[in-house]
Amino acid sequence: MTDHPAFAADRAAVITGAASGIGLAAAAKFAGFGMKLMLADANAAALEDAHDRVSKLTRRPDDVRSFVVDVSRAPDLERLRDEAYEAFGEVAVLMNNAAIGGGGGVLGDEEKWRRILDVNLWGVINGVQAFAPSMIRQSEPSAIVNTGSKQGITDAAYNVSKAGVKVVTEALAHELRNIEGAKVSAHLLIPGFTFTGLTAAAGGEKPAAAWTAEQVVDFMLASIAAGDFYILCPDNDVTRDMDERRIFWAAHDIIENRPALSRWHPDYRTPFAEFMKGPPVRKG
Repeated sequence: MTDHPAFAADRAAVITGAASGIGLAAAAKFAGFGMKLMLADANAAALEDAHDRVSKLTRRPDDVRSFVVDVSRAPDLERLRDEAYEAFGEVAVLMNNAAIGGGGGVLGDEEKWRRILDVNLWGVINGVQAFAPSMIRQSEPSAIVNTGSKQGITDAAYNVSKAGVKVVTEALAHELRNIEGAKVSAHLLIPGFTFTGLTAAAGGEKPAAAWTAEQVVDFMLASIAAGDFYILCPDNDVTRDMDERRIFWAAHDIIENRPALSRWHPDYRTPFAEFMKGPPVRKG
């Protein structure tokens, strides 16, 4: 259980992308808390299976509802909101987690780009715009969690969508803390290498370097309990220190006017490797 009062028995959570991966792991964990759940996903068959699995973890199976939704469509999110409030009377936790991959490089297929941005970025925007006003009006503390990514340079469309999620969530946190009486916190979940529906689609067993979705959810809850906005998850290969060094290096691409993405530039391979061996970058 987390110390954040939104994650408590008899409170309600809405999770998009709930049929697999991190979304399903979150649903199972929240069900164990005794929370009421609205599971949303575009994959009707997978959602039905997830609903059956999560329902078995609750005291009252009717506390778990499911809703087939295309998060890229604002009306779908508005209907999801209406269904959730009609069923539960409130939404304590909104987890905008639905995402797809496979857009490719900057010069890739335009339709794939548009679809990824529509789902991954607009899905989060649609979710926030549909739910946040009602959550702000609630008298009880609530939380909005948007799922970002540490993805590198291998899928430009996906990376752009998740960079947008970071900016949207930062702006949301800023707006929420400036609304008098608002008791809604915003959090950016940044998973590392995680064995989810997206990564499992390639087939095979979980790589040793990857975390499970359950590990990510446990880390998320501990971070929210600590009051964190940035939930920067490690994995079995990348430590917090390594992440901090990479972030520091990337920021200095701008400060030092290095070539774009210099970490992967052949002229900077050795300097980057040496930097990664250095002392911690955080102060204090």
